[in-house]
Amino acid sequence: MKTLKYPIRFLFILLGLFSLFSFCKMKSEEFKKNKPYRVIKTWELPDELDEISGISWLGANQVAAIEDENGLIFIYDLKQSEVVSTLEFADDGDYEGVAVVENTAYVMRSDGLLFEITNYTSDNPEVKTYQTPLDDDNNVESLTYDGAHKRLLFMAKDEGKDSETEKEIYAFDVVAKKLLPFSKLKLDMEDKALKDFEKKKEKRTFRPSDIAVNPKTGAIYILEGADPKLLIMDKSGAVKTVFELDKDDFPQPEGITFTPEGRLFISNEGHGEPATIVEVALKNSF
Repeated sequence: MKTLKYPIRFLFILLGLFSLFSFCKMKSEEFKKNKPYRVIKTWELPDELDEISGISWLGANQVAAIEDENGLIFIYDLKQSEVVSTLEFADDGDYEGVAVVENTAYVMRSDGLLFEITNYTSDNPEVKTYQTPLDDDNNVESLTYDGAHKRLLFMAKDEGKDSETEKEIYAFDVVAKKLLPFSKLKLDMEDKALKDFEKKKEKRTFRPSDIAVNPKTGAIYILEGADPKLLIMDKSGAVKTVFELDKDDFPQPEGITFTPEGRLFISNEGHGEPATIVEVALKNSF
């Protein structure tokens, strides 16, 4: 009988692993079947945008895109499925967010330095920089334009500046060209909507990779690329929902933007596969 002790224990381990695998597979299939969104179309991007880190809608089927190695703005045409122009604004660096306001492009570097590129499509654009309260430790990856309030919004991906449990959404006035004292908008890592995603280090519960404002509702959409998720809060800052994104659709979502009509686009860095831009329709409105 003693000779059966370890084989039986091994059998129980195998049965346990099989049960866990079956449960995980069932949950995965259930999630794929009941996704809270629908993919409308996916565009595969050229190698030069493999590290795409931010996008901004331009109109006329075009988006501005940046990648996190070069000081370049790429104009990608969705109808032609190709880059139609490349615009240089700075030396190489870790550029993570982009927002275009009429003829001015704004780009956020990961150390919190904000670039303002006036007449960004011209041969001689004017470039100014503004240092935000954030720095290298914060690893800033987000930037968007909130047209209703004429301000840029951005937030830290990693360390919170003042709190381990809250990440503030900072606001920069594009008319006065200065940081607003406070936006009153914060993402609380202890919010009940994030309970299923809690990490041992609370500040890592949600790590924003980009941000966008729905022009139809004013709702704020916050993307996470590390563990693909989308969080939606209303314009007052109350979290309405947060849900996972299927890695088959979004291997590493790093950029998000809306059209004025409310169409939603999310970009993904390449992970052994081509980087992509994905048009998405949510099943519920926010």
